[in-house]
Amino acid sequence: MDLLTLEGWLDNTAFAVLLLTMLLYWGGAAFPQWPLLTAAGRMGMAIANLCITGLLAARWIEGGYFPISNLYESLFFLCWGLTAMHFVAESISGQRLVGVVTAPVAMGITAFAALSLPPEMQQSAPLVPALKSNWLMMHVSVMMLSYATLMVGSLLAIAFLVVTWGKPVSLKGSSVGTGSFRRPMPEPLLEPASGEGGTTVLTQPRLQLNLQRLTLAETLDNLSYRMIGLGFPLLTIGIISGAVWANEAWGAPWSWDPKETWALIVWLVYAAYLHARMTRDWQGRKPAILATVGFGVVWVCYLGVNLLGKGLHSYGWFF
Repeated sequence: MDLLTLEGWLDNTAFAVLLLTMLLYWGGAAFPQWPLLTAAGRMGMAIANLCITGLLAARWIEGGYFPISNLYESLFFLCWGLTAMHFVAESISGQRLVGVVTAPVAMGITAFAALSLPPEMQQSAPLVPALKSNWLMMHVSVMMLSYATLMVGSLLAIAFLVVTWGKPVSLKGSSVGTGSFRRPMPEPLLEPASGEGGTTVLTQPRLQLNLQRLTLAETLDNLSYRMIGLGFPLLTIGIISGAVWANEAWGAPWSWDPKETWALIVWLVYAAYLHARMTRDWQGRKPAILATVGFGVVWVCYLGVNLLGKGLHSYGWFF
């Protein structure tokens, strides 16, 4: 089997495995009494990560350069980072339902790369002169890994918003890692039921349900903060290394290129998020909404800017 055939087999396998993994994680969330579904989803995520690792290694051998120079390669590298950070998030929290939000995004990325891109954009090609530098691996890989980590953190923030939707829940204090506390809920936690003589008694099931949801919300909120706290330094390092590379290649560290401008916007959004987490009045939903905005801004920086086909970073992607 030649490398080109192997690459085609691995990218399609990664898509199929991630599709099955998404269904397994969703099934595990819908039927928590069946823990084998979540365990199988975790195994599927590991298999998908190994398939993408093999794909990138084969592309590296075939092209002779670090495989992150065009859209197809960068999408799979982003997916590799996303699946890797999925395991980091699971290991930090012990929460086995992280894949409920990460698996669909990883599957969508592989579907777009393997099934939507035209064949000519999936082929390995010689590097353009601007990319023939040792900074390619340093700058681009760190930027893509930071995007993946920030995406995982933002997805967990979105999950937090879904879990607490319509619920008077507010979490505070988890930003500094000392444990969060819960604001008392204005509505009773216990489920009313009719007793003898028309009296009203309180039963237990609703209390258990609300406490479970509140505990899950705390976990998602804290884990989102930790993942974004991990991704932000990577983003900072990526931007600084890009400035050094730009100064070496173009004679100026910053030229307000569209990609550079949007990378700065991404940095500012997540810097605002981290600052908000240190403010007592900005806890719970407010920073989660800011992280959700950051998720969209990352995608604009990564793909949206390149749709314009303008700027110093547009080579080899769309136009």
